[in-house]
Amino acid sequence: MSERAQQQLELHFPSYSPLWLWRRKTNDGYTTLPRTLPYTMQAIDDQSKGQPAGHTLFCLWARSPDHPLVTIENPATYAAEAGFRGERAVDTWRRRMKRLQELNFCSAKKGASGDFHYVLLLNPNVAMENMRKLGLVQTDLYGRFLDRLVEVGGFGEVQAIRAHWDAERAAQAAAASSTADQHPGGSAAAA
Repeated sequence: MSERAQQQLELHFPSYSPLWLWRRKTNDGYTTLPRTLPYTMQAIDDQSKGQPAGHTLFCLWARSPDHPLVTIENPATYAAEAGFRGERAVDTWRRRMKRLQELNFCSAKKGASGDFHYVLLLNPNVAMENMRKLGLVQTDLYGRFLDRLVEVGGFGEVQAIRAHWDAERAAQAAAASSTADQHPGGSAAAA
């Protein structure tokens, strides 16, 4: 694919100096982003009406050190990068971060800079599948997401989380059945 892209670049854009081109292997300041991120950002924005949080997630990924843990020393910097300005910028950013947590795109722990000092970026493909399971994604958007996921070879992640959820349900059902067998006719507290 990269050879074909290089040939097309030379054919269609021959006059551009290499200085104008971003090359991951030679330019500094890059990170690896999930290729499905545009779709997950749309789904997030759809579920945070009036307070879109998709760009906030993108900014976290842009700051990630090619590792899922981001340490936020200065929330004002992240708020500014997400486009929030003024006295309430950090509060606005925090509300968006809370929404990202609610939708399972990240998890956070308190630290010196507040509630979002340590942020664990969760797999956006799994988070998107969770949104679908909960009925929080429009069918057409989910379809486009799946098309892209298959195209980039990531559909196995969706299959894996579905199998994981099935195993969890089976374990819960077995535990409930075991409890019912131990206490026929009601709970131990009622006896």
